Amino acid sequence: MANAIQLNRANLKSIAGRAQVPSFDPAGVPGSIVHVGVGGFHRAHQAVYLDDLLAQGGARQWGLCGVGLLPHDARMRDVLRAQDCLYTVIERSGAGDRARVIGSIGSFLFAPDEPEAVIEKMASPGCRIVSLTITEGGYYVNEGTGQFDSAHPDIRHDLEHPHAPKGAFGYLAEALDRRRQRGLAPFTVMSCDNLQGNGDIARRMFLAFAERRDEDLAKWIAENGAFPNGMVDRITPATTDAHRDLVRESFGIIDGWPVVTEPFKQWVIEDRFPLGRPQWERVGAQMVSDVHPYEMMKIRLLNASHQALCYIGMLLGYRYADETMADADIRALVERMMNDEVTPLLPPVPGIDLAQYRRTLIERFGNPVLRDQLARIGTEGSARIPKFVLPSILERVSRGGPMRALTFTVAAWFRYLVGSDERGNPLPINDPMSEELVRRARAGGEDPKELLGIEKLFGSVLPKAPAFTNYLAEALKSLHLEGARQALAKCLR
Repeated sequence: MANAIQLNRANLKSIAGRAQVPSFDPAGVPGSIVHVGVGGFHRAHQAVYLDDLLAQGGARQWGLCGVGLLPHDARMRDVLRAQDCLYTVIERSGAGDRARVIGSIGSFLFAPDEPEAVIEKMASPGCRIVSLTITEGGYYVNEGTGQFDSAHPDIRHDLEHPHAPKGAFGYLAEALDRRRQRGLAPFTVMSCDNLQGNGDIARRMFLAFAERRDEDLAKWIAENGAFPNGMVDRITPATTDAHRDLVRESFGIIDGWPVVTEPFKQWVIEDRFPLGRPQWERVGAQMVSDVHPYEMMKIRLLNASHQALCYIGMLLGYRYADETMADADIRALVERMMNDEVTPLLPPVPGIDLAQYRRTLIERFGNPVLRDQLARIGTEGSARIPKFVLPSILERVSRGGPMRALTFTVAAWFRYLVGSDERGNPLPINDPMSEELVRRARAGGEDPKELLGIEKLFGSVLPKAPAFTNYLAEALKSLHLEGARQALAKCLR
């Protein structure tokens, strides 16, 4: 579109004819919620809910201050500050594209350059909630034992330099210690990551960190702090230059970091906020006393299915989720896993028809305009496979019943970790454990024992369970010797 307009507060009136803009003044949004990890998902999900609430009026005391902890967050800082922390959300579906400008993030702090500002923001009386999207790996859980990974270099650094932290736990601990010394109650720590019992895990792992730093601090947090569980859901592909071009050409807005997402969104939150919270229920969130059934449903159906489709999809040469789901065999694999293997393990979910939920997932995965990248879905498999797929396999090992599709998903991940598809094209492996995973995948080849030997991922039960290992070995051998298409066809017989 000619005459594209740069996104910033001064230009909102001009942009109003091209996209929905905030009905409130974004300049006056306080940072009563400090959010660590301002990626695409947070900006398509929690920030949108708060934007909806601010638009209704009466929630003026709430607003977001974004925090970037990692060196690569410098680019986010530069873009957001140049745009007065405004950005565009594009909802894409077969019915068309809808654009809106989000104004709920009032400020952004880049921790590597301004660590003291970040700590003081969290330590200030105005901060009532610190929310997190730091990925599944950001909680330092040893997947094999379920214990805190205190030997991790990031953790060791923050324990050795408590007043000059680099990681999320280090910043939280230093800010909470200052609050304790100043007679302020602890802020609520709200995990928004894809972990079953994310609040419980955040509490357990963070208290394990705090105990190693200062036992009195840990005791104070344990007695006074709150870590509500929450289930979050909205498929959000990584932002690309094509998305920036879409926002410019279709809506006439110049935005350095828009977010493209689906129309669907869901948020179920345990209502435990001692210092208060926004009235999220007014804009569609569900405030409940027990999040567990919703989390289990989402993690074991949606997230596990993402793992099921992405690795076999990449092995077959696909790049996007929608083209992968158009493959009848892959769709059959996902449906079999959800319908026959996982759903019978789930508890009843209040207010949810699981059959309808599964149909909605298939439709969402196949959204033809979202163009969700398999490389994004397959990121951090070492954190996601143990959290999304292995729990169902463990239950099947103890209870019996079908688990071929679940096991095939693990086999496809093992084959993908070799780092190239059948035509020799390199496969993107974005994983903190990539060096060890690739080394073991190549050394083991068609034998899964090398990778199964990583105890912190697989524990001690699964590698000794023939009901799992026998078919895993058969499927991996087929993937290596007969190829992905033939192996998938054999799985479905």
